[in-house]
Amino acid sequence: MSKRSLRIVSLGMALLFAACAPPVKQLPTQLTPGTGKSFRLTREVEANISTGHSTTLRAGTRWELVGTISLGKVYRTRDQVVTLRGDGVHEGYIVGREGVLVGFYLPVERAFCPLERNRQLFIE
Repeated sequence: MSKRSLRIVSLGMALLFAACAPPVKQLPTQLTPGTGKSFRLTREVEANISTGHSTTLRAGTRWELVGTISLGKVYRTRDQVVTLRGDGVHEGYIVGREGVLVGFYLPVERAFCPLERNRQLFIE
């Protein structure tokens, strides 16, 4: 292989590795099913996770309590599909504590994904 070909292959490999997103951080947890109050978001909320990607919770979406984990209450919506992106795409339910979004519950993986920074939930 020529020197030039080797450089092209090396550059291609470097670009390929740089394009790979990090995995979504997952902390194992156990959901205790439950029901209770639902709420509606009055403002859009943008939430960032450790992969560098964000997800937007749309204003006007209704959220229903589906249970609790040690870090807060878990809510699901039927108004939008909440996805978390990293090295793959994961469905997420929001986890809130005292009106603050602290992360996402990943129902398929049965895990918690924390936010980089907690976000206020504006609810009615």
